[in-house]
Amino acid sequence: MRLGVRDCLVDGRRIAGDVVVEDGSIVAVGSSPAGTSGIAVPGFIDIQVNGYAGADFSSTDLDGYRMAGSGMAAAGVTAYQSTFICLPPDAYRPALAVAAAAQGLRGPRLIGVHLEGPFLSPSRVGAHDPANTRLPDIGWAKEMIAAGPVTYTTIAPELPGAVDLIRFFVEAGVPVSLGHSDADATAANTGFDAGATSVTHLFGAQRPWRHRDPGISGAAMIRDDVALSLILDGNHLAPETVELVRRAAPGRIVLITDAISAAGCPPGDYLLGDRTVTVDQGAVRLTDGTLAGSVLAMDTAVRNFIDLGASFEEAIGSITSVPAGLIGRPELGTLTPGTPADVVVLDDDLRVARTLVGGEVIHAA
Repeated sequence: MRLGVRDCLVDGRRIAGDVVVEDGSIVAVGSSPAGTSGIAVPGFIDIQVNGYAGADFSSTDLDGYRMAGSGMAAAGVTAYQSTFICLPPDAYRPALAVAAAAQGLRGPRLIGVHLEGPFLSPSRVGAHDPANTRLPDIGWAKEMIAAGPVTYTTIAPELPGAVDLIRFFVEAGVPVSLGHSDADATAANTGFDAGATSVTHLFGAQRPWRHRDPGISGAAMIRDDVALSLILDGNHLAPETVELVRRAAPGRIVLITDAISAAGCPPGDYLLGDRTVTVDQGAVRLTDGTLAGSVLAMDTAVRNFIDLGASFEEAIGSITSVPAGLIGRPELGTLTPGTPADVVVLDDDLRVARTLVGGEVIHAA
């Protein structure tokens, strides 16, 4: 099957010609004759999304995952991690069981679950309920890994026992991100040295950067081995902040949506875990005004990044090859022949025309 595109983006390089797919894999790129329009890029990967299209992943059923998958596919997402904020203790196992079942659904690939907590700083919880946080507990972590597909976690490294917990997750094959943290630079570097490889929504819900106290954000930006996730919805970060990160960390930025169940839905009240949040004028907030995720679509995040100065290649890399490497699935972030045909076809306005997973069209505009 030919995609009929004019050109394609392969490992950060734009190549003229068509893309050929066979038996669910990419078999050729830059093929002649080229199509007349459109560019094929690797499928988008969202490593932090709480819900979509009315479904909150921590409480929904398989139909909710189907609805959310359809909505995300329209935004070019071909792989994602359903994300659970800090929940009441008895809510994790049933939610993980549903996620395990949802991995077999048609649509974007559910890589697994991102546990955004509960090992977070009570003073930097953001929209999470501080009552649902807990101190690091390797026994509990083992139980969660056994209960369902835990593939990523966020931890505050300054908590007692956090460094040992980071090492445990890393040895278990679960990437660790530092976040929701009051860590100073020393504590942050200790967490990175223990194996953490990223920061969750840089600058958000963490110790602020100061010139004599750079905190977790300052430590992360100067380390070449740490990826930095950003929410580019126009609410979480100022343009100057985004430019600072672009200059400090080329090739290490991961765009996330941190979308909640309201994404793709009208304004109003929605669930985020066990919290009620309100969507108004494109922002999601608790009643006290605290930002609580977003209603951002991944293709919008790409266009926003380009509007803020990123090149096309840089923007696409931040939602394909960089997150794919971070979660240990590099084959999902490229159009190299022999890799899965997870592809997004963009039109000349960088809007999603088609989304394919394993060579199957799961969305067509």
